[in-house]
Amino acid sequence: MRRPAVPFLAPRPAPRAPGWEPGPRSRIRRPTFSSRLLALLLVLPLLVGLSGPAPARGDELADAQARQRALAAKIEAQRKEVARLRTLQAGLVADIADTKSALAEVNADLAATQRKVKRLAADVEAVKATYGELVRQIGVLDREIGGLEAEEAERTHDLDSQIARLEARIREAYRTGRTSLLETVLSAETFTDVLEDVGSYMDLGNQDRELAIQIERDRETIRTVRDTLAQTRASTAELRNEAAAQKRALDARMKEYRAAQKRLAALQKETARHLAVQRAAYARMAANQKSLKAAIAANQAAQRKLNARIARLLAEQRSRGNIPSAYNGTLRWPLSGVITQEFGCTGYGLEPPGGSCSHFHNGIDIAARMYTPIHAAGSGVVLYAGPLSDGAWVVVIAHSSELVTWYGHVDNRRHRPTVAAGDRVETGQIVAYVGMTGMTTGPHLHWIVQFRGRWANPRLFV
Repeated sequence: MRRPAVPFLAPRPAPRAPGWEPGPRSRIRRPTFSSRLLALLLVLPLLVGLSGPAPARGDELADAQARQRALAAKIEAQRKEVARLRTLQAGLVADIADTKSALAEVNADLAATQRKVKRLAADVEAVKATYGELVRQIGVLDREIGGLEAEEAERTHDLDSQIARLEARIREAYRTGRTSLLETVLSAETFTDVLEDVGSYMDLGNQDRELAIQIERDRETIRTVRDTLAQTRASTAELRNEAAAQKRALDARMKEYRAAQKRLAALQKETARHLAVQRAAYARMAANQKSLKAAIAANQAAQRKLNARIARLLAEQRSRGNIPSAYNGTLRWPLSGVITQEFGCTGYGLEPPGGSCSHFHNGIDIAARMYTPIHAAGSGVVLYAGPLSDGAWVVVIAHSSELVTWYGHVDNRRHRPTVAAGDRVETGQIVAYVGMTGMTTGPHLHWIVQFRGRWANPRLFV
């Protein structure tokens, strides 16, 4: 609480000396006792600086102002860090949504999804690190507040002591009986006159004047410390609220991130189970290398033979106008299951060589339970539905003169293909069922996309 500059009781007037006459400055009027008391009460605060701030000294006040500027810069830097944290959180939200979408896709690409989850982990760590730094900086500001509070209390105590000291000296001077001080005060025109006249009448020497000026300097320093303290408290409260909001957002993101990890682990486990079955079957086949090589060669020959036949059938349907020159739209997954082998180069020994690959997989393998329905990936005309020379059954659909899809290893025992060559099919129509015909290591669909006569990655069309 701000105390009055010079609180004291009004003293009784001192007796006048014989032959006393008013001085030259008392010609205005003879002051009454109440006006004298009022004048004295008004002038004393002037001595301690209420007439306006005294010049700031270049040590404690300058230090306080420098600290105020430094804290303001630090708080501004923290606000920028909060803005960066918000940006990181927004990016994390987008990445989590993208990852969840990838995990929810039919026949998720596990390799690509793993990369997404790995990148998500890096994003999460970046957000956690930035949030942790924000919390640390709030702790720093809390310590700054503690220091400022202690400094304010100490400076206020020192200031009270200085004011009390000056008050005591002024009371003592007034009690000496020099009542002409009142007339001097009433006729003073400037603060400089007051200091000079009071100094001469009340024995206020250089030390007393310096004490009055010092009090005002210390008041200015305390005002700066208090302003800094108030600003720091307000900014710290703001940052603490922001940190709490960011923590809630981070907790929500962490929950989604852990759910994505769990979903990925489940997909990986299911894929590993299917692959284990296929590898065991392949190991049995590979035990007889001579038989395996013969089977691969037979499969290649059957593929070439069917390719030639499909090309003729495609040209025939195109000439009849039964298929468009271009397919308008995208394809749909023909089956929901576990991807056990992607398109392209592979280490799987059952696949024949292709391009620069020792083993090349010209489609995507989708593992599913036996007799699961297989759907047409798009509307079109059936070019072929039947067996290859190696015993595998296949359905081939032309969607345009450039786009053809193949459905291999379909069942021919319990469920034969539901379509025949020349049939028109619509997107999503059941055309066959998952089987194990031909050279296969387990029930799955070998889905191929042929674009302009070349094998293409089916993922580019769904």
